[in-house]
Amino acid sequence: MGITMEEKTEKYALITGATGGLGKAFAHVLAERGYRLLLTGRTEEKLLAMQTDLSEKYPNVETRIYPADLTDLSNREEMFKNIAEAGIKISLLANVAGADIQKGLETYTQEKIAFQCRVNFEAATSLCHFAIAYRAENLEIVNVSSVSGIYPMPYFAVYSATKGALTSFSQALREEMRGKNVSVTAVLPGAMPTREDIKAQIKGQGLWGKLAVKTPEFVAEKSLNAVRKNKRKVIIGFWNKMMRIGTAWLPSGLRLRFIAKRWSKITKDAF
Repeated sequence: MGITMEEKTEKYALITGATGGLGKAFAHVLAERGYRLLLTGRTEEKLLAMQTDLSEKYPNVETRIYPADLTDLSNREEMFKNIAEAGIKISLLANVAGADIQKGLETYTQEKIAFQCRVNFEAATSLCHFAIAYRAENLEIVNVSSVSGIYPMPYFAVYSATKGALTSFSQALREEMRGKNVSVTAVLPGAMPTREDIKAQIKGQGLWGKLAVKTPEFVAEKSLNAVRKNKRKVIIGFWNKMMRIGTAWLPSGLRLRFIAKRWSKITKDAF
């Protein structure tokens, strides 16, 4: 059964990490589907530019922006307060914000450890709690995890651990919300060409990188379709699914050594 435009425009979608490549893709797909948009990101200037762009492309779609550092509890609470006081009920939450820092733990600072854990897991959990409390009649939650969270990954240890935790949390929350008109889907994409450093990394992986990569637009569409079907977990992309199947039988020690050898050569810290 289709959804009328009138029904669509009554729905609000909250997107975190909205100014990043995947966040923007979610915003455009949801705007095309007629949702009213609540966008949050760290930089007000980027949010304002994005709001202008969306208004030009989708003049009938309402867009509100909420600059916030999601690692800061007071920032989150201020955003929650503003949304609640506006009487907004959330129909869809897309937890997209994340920090894909990749390097050995001994090169981290204490501040960087806290930052990555907070944005990748704590903030997403906090947003889920808020969205459930201020939900519309039906709520869909998309938690963007990663295929990197399937196994422990040396030199990507904090990222893989936080994404694994987010996948686990999402599946548990889905069961808690059973029968309460709340759908929760953990989405596990692979690499996406959203920044120049990521594009270079994908190119360096050769044929496998080309096969496994998916565009942000593809990931956003597949993610939203999955939560609409109330999928528990979805790995995005055929080759990423094959990687999961093909490596599942390997002994843990062998997997860890292979990953360590591969990822020790790459350092990435854009945050």
